[in-house]
Amino acid sequence: MGIQIFNSLTREKEPFVPLEEGKVKMYVCGPTVYNYIHIGNSRPVIVYDTVRRYLTYRGYEVTYVSNFTDVDDKIIKAANELGEEVSELTERFINAYFEDITALGCQKADSHPRVTQHMDEIINFIAVLIEKGYAYESQGDVYYRTRKFKDYGKLSHQSVDDLKIGARIEAGEKKDDALDFALWKAAKPGEIFWQSPWGNGRPGWHIECSVMVHNHFGDTIDIHAGGQDLTFPHHENEIAQSEAYTGKTFARYWMHNGYININNEKMSKSLGNFILVHDIIQQIDPQVLRFFMLSVHYRHPINFSQDLVEAAANGLERIRTSYNNLTHRLKNTANIGDKEQSWLDVIQQERQNFEVAMDDDFNTANAIATLFNISTEANKYLNETNTNEELLKEFINTLNELSNVLGIKLEVQEELLDEEIDALIEERQQARKNRDFKRADEIRDQLKDMNIILEDTRQGVRWKRG
Repeated sequence: MGIQIFNSLTREKEPFVPLEEGKVKMYVCGPTVYNYIHIGNSRPVIVYDTVRRYLTYRGYEVTYVSNFTDVDDKIIKAANELGEEVSELTERFINAYFEDITALGCQKADSHPRVTQHMDEIINFIAVLIEKGYAYESQGDVYYRTRKFKDYGKLSHQSVDDLKIGARIEAGEKKDDALDFALWKAAKPGEIFWQSPWGNGRPGWHIECSVMVHNHFGDTIDIHAGGQDLTFPHHENEIAQSEAYTGKTFARYWMHNGYININNEKMSKSLGNFILVHDIIQQIDPQVLRFFMLSVHYRHPINFSQDLVEAAANGLERIRTSYNNLTHRLKNTANIGDKEQSWLDVIQQERQNFEVAMDDDFNTANAIATLFNISTEANKYLNETNTNEELLKEFINTLNELSNVLGIKLEVQEELLDEEIDALIEERQQARKNRDFKRADEIRDQLKDMNIILEDTRQGVRWKRG
């Protein structure tokens, strides 16, 4: 039957058939980098990292692109408040983003394009839309003619007439129709700007993704994904811009993940329940947070609470305990049992169940259930007096492979004691004195893998846990 994806465009599950056999073009909307990401931001990163991993597991060659919005109103406001240059602020939070998603077990995209690196392409894209009559310049701003695109509203399943109700032209806007949206904004005094045929300014928010998709993939991609909140107007506007520009389908499959609530309330700064990933992973294992996020189907809302996170921690620990018991038995037991086909059949059946779950619109909740089942069967097998080395390896390898598809690590490194860290740093210093740079680099990488950050100061090397 193959992989089925719920397509937000058609609101139906559809067989996944990429444009090019064996290859997948996938674009995920990334963050606006003016602060640390919150746990709402982390859900799409975890979800689509898992989608990418499963497609790869299924044999597809996936090209995965996720952008950074590194210039917009929020960024300019934050930079002004902190007395920083926009580029300095965004670079700091891009680095923080990578630290956070790495802790959550997410792989970097194949490319992370930034708005400021694509300004020429954005200006040229807008110029073509103007030439085609889909956009117009108005006193230094450029707007998209929403009504000219006949399919506007097809993703959010709204009609232009319905959208018109409540639409209005804000103070300072110089557009012809309340439904039109900005492609280019004239610079305000003191703002960062770029030169364009319409005067100094910067892009509107929606145009950047259309341009980056086109720049990296061409006219049409297989999967475009993001949070449910982006369906309208962001993704709707992307479709209008891109399909007006190319005359072709922009994305074949649209995926949107559900919202996160905090203790059954919507997360917001005003309610004081705004949780940053940077803070929460100092309190709980980042892998537990990932396991928790994947314990609910990605399209459903998920409720973040202490009880539910503890339940996720207990569930992950149960699987890890089984895995550790298997590896311990493998190291400490002679190979005296038979490789019984019945146990191999059990393992193979659970692998098939895992694939059935993930083929069904990436149902990670059911996929996790198969990991529990394998753990339960492994525990039963370990109760037998005589165990077989190959069968133990089959349990271990299956748990490892399937958990890795979900980005879950079962083998936990023991945390170094302070004195062990000091000893390694001293050894590294001695290796550098002896010009044994290979050994010095090995120790540095070992400490980095253990999340130990080194700082060279005038008083010597200091360290801290990341």
